[in-house]
Formats: sequence, C-alpha cells, structure tokens
Amino acid sequence: MDKKSRIYIAGHRGMVGSSIKRKLESSGYTNLVCKTHDELDLTDQQAVNNFFETERPEYVFLAAAKVGGILANSTYPAEFIYENLMIEANVINASNVYGVKKLLFLGSSCIYPKLAPQPMKEEYLLTGELESTNEAYAIAKIAGIRLCKHYNQQYGTNFMSVMPTNLYGQNDNFNLETSHVMPALIRKFHEAKINDKSEIVLWGTGSPRREFLHVDDMADACIHLMENYDASDIDEFVNIGVGKDITIHELAELIGDIVGYEGEIVYDTSKPDGTPQKLLDVGRMDGLGWEAKISLRDGIMQTYEWYTGKKESKIISQ
Repeated sequence: MDKKSRIYIAGHRGMVGSSIKRKLESSGYTNLVCKTHDELDLTDQQAVNNFFETERPEYVFLAAAKVGGILANSTYPAEFIYENLMIEANVINASNVYGVKKLLFLGSSCIYPKLAPQPMKEEYLLTGELESTNEAYAIAKIAGIRLCKHYNQQYGTNFMSVMPTNLYGQNDNFNLETSHVMPALIRKFHEAKINDKSEIVLWGTGSPRREFLHVDDMADACIHLMENYDASDIDEFVNIGVGKDITIHELAELIGDIVGYEGEIVYDTSKPDGTPQKLLDVGRMDGLGWEAKISLRDGIMQTYEWYTGKKESKIISQ
C-alpha cells in the first residue's frame, strides 16, 4: 500500500475497524473508504457488488462481523453463523470479482478446538471439536479462512487471514448481554464501585485462562502485514497475540484494583466457564517482525478511562 491507495475498511465503526482507521490516518493514508451499516448492508450481495463496482477499492480490511460473548453466542447462534457467513462471502467474492490487490480477513481464536494443546499453533485448526458455546461463530470464521485460501488457490488472489486473541480497548462493547469478558468486567466493577456494592458476582469458577491484546496493537499488526507481506508469506493464516495469558480471577483482581473497587468477588459456579484455556502461539508472527507493545495494565487503564469518559460525556450532553 502507498499513502494514496484506495483502502476500504469494512466495519470501521467497530472496535478493530475504528482502530485500523485511526492508525491508517495517523500514518498518512488519505484515501480511505468507509460505509456505515445503514449505507451498506454487507449481508446483501447485490449491494456489496454495487459498492465494489462503484468504489473500486485496491485494499480491503475485512473487520466487519457480528460478535459477542458466551451469552450472546449461546442465545443467538443462528444469527451469528448466518450474518458472519454472508458478510465474509459477499466481501471476499466481490474483492475477487473487482480486482482487489490485497485483502486482510480478521478471524478469531475461537476457531481452535476446545481442548487444543496450549499454546495453540496455526496447524491445530480443525483437529478437534469446537467449544459448544461459540460453535456457530467459530464455524463462520473458519469458513472465512478457507474462502481466502481457496480463492487464492483458484484465482491467484492475495487474501490473507489473521487470528487475533481476545481483544479489548476503545469502542469495545460494554453491553452485559452481548459483551466479551474484559468489557463486561470493567463495567461490572465500575458499577459496583459507584453503587457501593459489597460484592460482585462473576460467572464460572475464575480458573479459565485467557490472553488479551489491546486493539491498537491489533491494528498495528494488521497494517504491518498489509504493508510488508503477501498471503503466501503467512501460510494460510497467522495468530496475533501477546503469547501469555492470565486467569479470569487474576484479571478480575487487576480490574478491581484499577477501578478502585474494594468489595468481595464471588463466583457463580453454576454458570459455564467456556474453554479452559486460550493461549496463542505467536511464533509465526514474531518471525514476521511484529510483537505487542501495550502492557495489560496500561491497556486496561486506557480502556477504563475511555469508558468512564464516554459515560460522563453522555451525562453532560443530556
């Protein structure tokens, strides 16, 4: 890519897409194409084809997706598999038809088997059963990876896939019914603090281990790949993470410390834990000259400041 390349960011208002947009703009890219869902429904094949025919993007960041945590994935599996399959198929196919030079598809670490060896290497894909609570989403993301792979094989396209670990940061989803664990905990601890609650109840046992990557690091990694590598350099797809994890209990204590909550943490063990551990092997990405820079504490502090600032600005505007 050069600074005047026509770059389409699908999902530019989401957490990852907005971070990619900020990073590109700060790096001097001046020809970005962005459409809201109201302007372009990516599940509508004809609308997507019309958009690509008119706009003719040279590069595509496919960050648009329907996402959510355990509760959302368990409650709405049909929507998760359908909408994500449609978005991926429409954008990837149109990118081939209308001559996109390079596409980067964002997957998810949930593509790996529930009991995959840790840390998870790229070659573990499709070697075991998926975690049942997010199977629909995982299958859709696996389909996206394979779409890129087979379009490359059949049409000679340059479509690469990246598998981020658990992401968090600015523009995350803090809705407790649909959010992932990090924003859910930040919100729960913040509300427990301002409401002077003596205890906070969390799902599961607190023992599962998770890896967390700040979204600005993710954006930096994506742009690094798009600027410097082709799909053939990463052998189907590449993990993006920090290479170390933390228990949910340790995460809760860290967030409680950052927020300043002094009550008791109680675990509802009747609720599911999800996958016991999710840690990515990031050796392949290390070999491509990139590693994460934002520490977990610094990243959570930054996210909490953004979250509370956003809430305060809403109160002021009302």
